[in-house]
Amino acid sequence: MSQLRLLTFLGSAMLATVMLSGVNSAASAQIVSPADRNALIQQNQLQMLENRLQRQQYQQQQQQYRAQDRQIPAPQPQVVPQMKPTCQLLPSGSGFVSTCR
Repeated sequence: MSQLRLLTFLGSAMLATVMLSGVNSAASAQIVSPADRNALIQQNQLQMLENRLQRQQYQQQQQQYRAQDRQIPAPQPQVVPQMKPTCQLLPSGSGFVSTCR
């Protein structure tokens, strides 16, 4: 099925859905002229194309953001200063005991 035929079919389906959901019983007797119907179909097709373009632009923007994120280098691990242990010699009986903290 060609793309134009698919768009026409989808536009007609959308038009029918809108017409059926928005029409009350008093207005259901209205007849849509072929010119009005064609205008509505063209309007729906234009709206679908605009939506498609917006989706493509959004996807391209997301791809650019992801590419930028990949370029940012990973943060270097932080160097945490460590203190040297403090050892004390304490007398214990006849010798000394080393206590380190």
